[in-house]
Amino acid sequence: MNSPLTTHDALIFAMVMVSAVDNSMNDKELERIGQLVDFLPVFKDFEKAELIPVSKRCADMLAGPEGLDITLETIRDTLPPRLFDTAYALAVEVASVDLEIRPEEIRMLQLLRDRLSLDKLTCAAIERSAIARYRKA
Repeated sequence: MNSPLTTHDALIFAMVMVSAVDNSMNDKELERIGQLVDFLPVFKDFEKAELIPVSKRCADMLAGPEGLDITLETIRDTLPPRLFDTAYALAVEVASVDLEIRPEEIRMLQLLRDRLSLDKLTCAAIERSAIARYRKA
C-alpha cells in the first residue's frame, strides 16, 4: 500500500505533471525541478534523495486509469489551501524554463488552476512574473 502524499510530494507532482504533459520531460525542466527543490523555503525539510521516487510515483499515478483527474484531485486534497498558489507558481516555472510553452502545457496549467480554484488575477500575476524572469535581453 502506498503511503499518503506529503505536502512536498504534492508540490513536486504539480511540477512533474507540467513537465510530462507533452510526453517528454526535457533536461532543462528536470534540472529546474531539482533547483527549485534545492533552494525554495517550501522544500526546506524535503529529503532531496526522494525527488526521483516521488517523480516516479507521480508518473505511475498519471499512467493509471483516470490518471490526470486523480492526480489533480490528489494535489488539491493534499495541499493546504495557502499553498495552492505556490503549486501553480512551481508549475508555471517548470513550463517556462525552456522558453517555449506548448499548448498542452497551457491546458495543464488551466486544469491545475481550475482544480485549485485559483482566481485568474493571481494566475496572471504568476504567469507575468515568469515571463519577466525568462525574458532575453
